[in-house]
Amino acid sequence: MTGPVRRPEELRSHQWYGTDGLRSFSHRARTRQLGYLPEEHLGKPVVAVLNTWSDINPCHVHLRERAQAVKRGVWQAGGFPLEFPVSTLSETFQKPTPMLYRNLLALETEELLRSYPVDGAVLLGGCDKSTPALLMGAASADLPAVFVPAGPMLPGHWRGETLGSGTDMWKYWDERRAGLIGDCEMQELESGLARSPGHCMTMGTASTLTAAAEALGVTVPGASSIPAVDSGHERMAAAAGRCAVGLVHRDRRLSQILTAEAFQDAVTTVLGLGGSTNAVIHLIAMAGRAGVRLTLDDFDRAARTVPVLANVRPGGRTHLMEDFHFAGGVPGFLSRIPDLLHLDRPTVAHDTLREQIAGARVHHDDVIRPRDNPVAAEGGVAVLRGNLCPDGAVIKHIAAEPRLLRHTGPAVVFDDYRTMQRTIDDPALGITADSVLVLRNAGPKGGPGMPEYGMLPIPEYLLKQGVRDMVRISDARMSGTSYGACVLHVAPESYVGGPLALVRTGDTITLDVGARGLHLHVDDAELERRRAAWTPPPVPYRRGYGALYFDQITQADTGCDFAFLARPGEVPDPYAG
Repeated sequence: MTGPVRRPEELRSHQWYGTDGLRSFSHRARTRQLGYLPEEHLGKPVVAVLNTWSDINPCHVHLRERAQAVKRGVWQAGGFPLEFPVSTLSETFQKPTPMLYRNLLALETEELLRSYPVDGAVLLGGCDKSTPALLMGAASADLPAVFVPAGPMLPGHWRGETLGSGTDMWKYWDERRAGLIGDCEMQELESGLARSPGHCMTMGTASTLTAAAEALGVTVPGASSIPAVDSGHERMAAAAGRCAVGLVHRDRRLSQILTAEAFQDAVTTVLGLGGSTNAVIHLIAMAGRAGVRLTLDDFDRAARTVPVLANVRPGGRTHLMEDFHFAGGVPGFLSRIPDLLHLDRPTVAHDTLREQIAGARVHHDDVIRPRDNPVAAEGGVAVLRGNLCPDGAVIKHIAAEPRLLRHTGPAVVFDDYRTMQRTIDDPALGITADSVLVLRNAGPKGGPGMPEYGMLPIPEYLLKQGVRDMVRISDARMSGTSYGACVLHVAPESYVGGPLALVRTGDTITLDVGARGLHLHVDDAELERRRAAWTPPPVPYRRGYGALYFDQITQADTGCDFAFLARPGEVPDPYAG
């Protein structure tokens, strides 16, 4: 990394520590209270280490130790690290969904970095919503920052099979419902599915978004796929600490990294990895915080140019993230698509992406495929348009049964998730393999929080007949570890009166992924009659954070950010003197 080095008095923290006034005297005295000598911090870059560790987040349970490695790297590079605990967003345990709280962590991140005497930051996260939340907040604060991905857990094992967390959970739950395995097998699976700290080791949302972060250029090279318990992960954390000090010295802020070209490359990466549909929402939100306009059309345009090269479950059929890492990881993947990238943009570790991936290699051609032998000819996510989704919807078509990618069938409508859970197995509903299951009131407001309800369960009696995929449509999201012909993120959502609110059981719906279409076969006059009779659902929150969320949340196609956080405008640094 090249560029002039700033003098100590040019550091942001100098406003707190370096002036000759009462406040600076107080700040220095309180730092002595913390046990630090003047020579340990005065005139040095102060680096905030934002840690999403908690006892109830298995994806991040090792980040307490990784924070120490980051701090070691900061000290070694001549900086002064300060660790800050921030909200942990545990995909596994937090209800109704951590998506409800993504923007809360983003807000917390932004205001911590703005209000304390820090010159830069290292952000520790990885479980699905923590990556975008930390980067959204840091982008709004616009300090030099490095992201440390939590890393994937070890592969699962059960009776000679290698298991992928999430993906095999859905698979074997359906096998149980179909009567093919019993309680003993399920108890064994409970102990074999998730074997170590770290996020899901499939190409689910966590791995997709940490790979996107690496493609954006906000991690050290190769960081996103290192297994969480590998010693290389600790070394990477220390390298990130050293990198952050260098960024502060040269005042290389996130606004210089998170450019339009960087987001275009992140979109290309997500699509070429066969990544999670959740990345669509999160990258749009992250881009908005960086002042970059990113839309569904950008994803659809890129999807038509980039092939899927990562043979990693669930979009691929074979491998897991540890295989991907040792096959070359994101640097190896990017080395196969240089013509689709903006190679002259900067990253946190190098002056150009070209320099960062120079010398990168792929070591296993079945894990990261050559261009002439892709997993799929087009990117793994398709953007749909039509009278059922005027503002768009998405489908991870490479994870669906091909026979369903052009399908017409009668709708079976569920007004909410609880009703669906209670009644889905009732034969009286008349659900067949050709039916189109429709769930509404599961979007950003209706969920609330847009939970991962989109992989609607298949009726038990159909599972017993061998059916494993059906067309399912909702304004919800689904786990990136999920699979199936699931149309997601329908916008506008049904709660605010989008067309999904007007669908009735028995209506005919056509999904045509090739034509990028989703159409409800009901004439406009009838839809207008239904709209006139429609009444909005009740507001779920009357106070508290939920009320703020409900008032400010935007729709899926614009990233589900808070309107007051997404809008442009300068926020001044506090007066520290």
